[in-house]
Amino acid sequence: MNLERMLVLVGPMGAGKSSVGRLLATRWNLPFLDADAEIEHRAGLSITRLFERDGEAAFRMLEREVLADLLARPAGVLATGGGAVLDADNRERMHARGCVVHLHVSVEAQVRRLEGDHSRPLLARPDRAAVLQAMAAQRTPLYRELAELSVDTDALEADAVASVIETRLAVRENTLEARA
Repeated sequence: MNLERMLVLVGPMGAGKSSVGRLLATRWNLPFLDADAEIEHRAGLSITRLFERDGEAAFRMLEREVLADLLARPAGVLATGGGAVLDADNRERMHARGCVVHLHVSVEAQVRRLEGDHSRPLLARPDRAAVLQAMAAQRTPLYRELAELSVDTDALEADAVASVIETRLAVRENTLEARA
């Protein structure tokens, strides 16, 4: 796949952005960029510890800076954090610089996938399903508005999601070329 723009994966936690992103980057011989990993690298702390020490507002400021830097790179596959779409500047940059793909996952599937994961500060509560539902209500419209493609990942393994994205992008490219 020859991308002239960054491929940007958006969606909620547990949708498979990092797993799918790594697979696509390997298949296409492009760099894989993980916004959360870069945030941890720059902060010298885990995201959980960053939230504990500085709060969500500080995390979101660093996230905005990291995304701007990563989106300025020439090409690659970028996995964003689930809340990156909350910031209007982030959405504008992603739209301008990338082909945005929304990986959708139901709250039920998220609960299953994230059951043993205690590294997510926004889920450090006993009512995980309610928290995920509230986040979905707020964020899903933003993901859908921003995305050029959307893939439901509930019943698919990462490899199958990557294949669906490849197929849909190829069909889209062929359609655009036929119109030209």
